[in-house]
Amino acid sequence: DGERPPLLVFLHGGPTSACYPVFDARIQFWTQRGFAVADLNYRGSTGFGRRYRQRLHQQWGVVEVEDICALVHSLIEHDKVNPQQVCVRGASAGGYSALLAIAASPNFAAAASLYGVSDPDSLRKVTHKFEGDYLDWLLGSPEQFVVRAPLEQVAQINTPVIFFQGGRDVVVVPEQTADMVSALKQQGVTVAYHLYP
Repeated sequence: DGERPPLLVFLHGGPTSACYPVFDARIQFWTQRGFAVADLNYRGSTGFGRRYRQRLHQQWGVVEVEDICALVHSLIEHDKVNPQQVCVRGASAGGYSALLAIAASPNFAAAASLYGVSDPDSLRKVTHKFEGDYLDWLLGSPEQFVVRAPLEQVAQINTPVIFFQGGRDVVVVPEQTADMVSALKQQGVTVAYHLYP
């Protein structure tokens, strides 16, 4: 009685995709084991009107991180979750936001990045034209590609992170994740890295 569950924050990829109120076996897996799960449609997510989605225009790495941190703060403040056991996980663009969230807030006990973007500038150099133009829409000026890179914010990260990466991923190439893992290890952060051929 009175025990609060650990929290796992799910972040969708996209980044202008969305999570939907339908059965999700991943969420069921965690809730059956006593975790609270928050599946977040941060500003920029699809399904809430054009104006809501446009909030991510040149603000990727800012507004969704604010929303992630505000969600966690609210759940802690309302005594809904254990403040010592808050985790965040995301894939691709969600991994990018998860990494920035742990750089922005000390409230996270752990994070998981599944083929998450850690260097948008490197991504822009290797990706196809549509994705490159999309990144310009999301980040704006070339300076923002650097400023909002999780790789550039490693000094602010103390949270343990687990990484999962595909060896043949042509969008988020394995070198990006390897660079992030190496930088975190040099910082003394606890890291686990799983590279799948």
